[in-house]
Amino acid sequence: MKPDYDVLIIGSGLAGQAAALHLAQRGAHVLLICKRTLEETASYRAQGGIAAVLDNQDSIEAHIQDTFIAGAHLNDPRATRFVVENGRLAIEWLIAQGVPFTKNHSGYHLTREGGHSARRIIHVADATGMAVQETLTQLLRKHPGIEIRENHIAIELITGKKLGLPENRCYGAYVLDDSSGEIHTIGAPHTLLASGGAGKVYLYTTNPDTSTGDGIAMAWRAGCRIANMEFIQFHPTCLYHPAEKSVLISEAVRGEGGLLKLPDGSRFMPTHDARAELAPRDIVARAIDSEMKKWGLDHVFLDISHKGRDFILAHFPNIYAHCLALGIDITVAPIPVVPAAHYTCGGILIDLAGRTDLPGLYAIGEASCSGLHGANRLASNSLLECLVFAQAATEDIFTQAPLSFPSLPQWDESLVTEASETIVISHNWDELRRLMWNYVGIVRTTRRLRRALYRIRLMRHEIDDFYANHRISHDLIELRNLVVNAELIVRSALRRKESRGLHFSLDYPALLPKAKNTVLKKNG
Repeated sequence: MKPDYDVLIIGSGLAGQAAALHLAQRGAHVLLICKRTLEETASYRAQGGIAAVLDNQDSIEAHIQDTFIAGAHLNDPRATRFVVENGRLAIEWLIAQGVPFTKNHSGYHLTREGGHSARRIIHVADATGMAVQETLTQLLRKHPGIEIRENHIAIELITGKKLGLPENRCYGAYVLDDSSGEIHTIGAPHTLLASGGAGKVYLYTTNPDTSTGDGIAMAWRAGCRIANMEFIQFHPTCLYHPAEKSVLISEAVRGEGGLLKLPDGSRFMPTHDARAELAPRDIVARAIDSEMKKWGLDHVFLDISHKGRDFILAHFPNIYAHCLALGIDITVAPIPVVPAAHYTCGGILIDLAGRTDLPGLYAIGEASCSGLHGANRLASNSLLECLVFAQAATEDIFTQAPLSFPSLPQWDESLVTEASETIVISHNWDELRRLMWNYVGIVRTTRRLRRALYRIRLMRHEIDDFYANHRISHDLIELRNLVVNAELIVRSALRRKESRGLHFSLDYPALLPKAKNTVLKKNG
């Protein structure tokens, strides 16, 4: 049997788009599927830029050391060096595709972000992700070697084990077309998961609604190892408003004098850290979380009004306009804020070619765990990782020998019925996200984690039963994947008997002398 495509790519963020272009530019026939549109991704929202050593005053060793420090020395040395050393090539490829990086009198403007010891962030004003995605999207849409299917969600990977074949490898995936409700069988000798992180497992997140950890869950069910899922990066200040989701309030607001306050107007950061509002992101996020739990609050306030109207309009015109549209005049009133899940540092364990444990299956970007980020991601290393591993996976795919491709069965719905009611989906979706926020958030205890695991497993059994007996839907697929990710996060957190990077346990506040990865196996 001849497969439908040379490569199936699941996900349309920077990792997926870059891989699709690399592959197609070398003659591969590629299918790229995404749950909504090509533009609705976490990459599109990235504001800062891409970290790479591009200046004579900088060095590869300095970037590596900065990454180690941010990652609490859990980073894999080989992966870190591999990504950093390939940074310049990745940026040069983007420039060749037409990305309009911001320039100054001496060339490209490089900025500096927290955790970096040098100026190495190349950017497009304050909307780098949008500019990069829009450039690549235009190329994707007109390339004859790339077929794009928007509003399609992957259900499950097709493996040799499921087909009863002697060799267990990946042969593609079953995919739901949201527009028609049809389920398609997509065959490909190489499948690449670029489906992003699992931020939507939490009640508050900066991620788009598509970030439900689909690739991580599918790879786990297919037998791949998953690593370091306890390390979820939280941004301290996300706008809290019933009409808005996922809106960041820039850390620059605190940098320019913004003060964090309780509802009575009193400050609390000075009691948590001598640097007060200017403490690092993880410390500020933990402080806010502590105060919310202490006083039973849904949010705290970030107040910049004392700086005056002219100052605010000059420095934060977009934040001012956005808040004003919601009825909040930040020149006279504080901004309600809450920490929010921002980035999944763990994921599907891969090697330096993006290969997973399952032959024929690759994973890159936030869905993967390459070892680059360790226990905490350094700012602007995420987009760099997407680019470097997109190239690496492409190179490896072109070294693979031709495959004798089996006949793939169609999706079987003969034994399921239409759900008479879907309350189990909406109820469990809400309960799961609240449970994760309250029990598996920024500050953790063993007792809360154990309670969470017990309730998550009850939900998973209920969801699996519903899935087995009813026709699937987009929401059911995402909920099934979210509950798997939730369980992986909790199991990983329970295994770590220390506080390192993004994982902070009140029961194990000390740092162990040796950094070790948390690796979960399906039957381990």
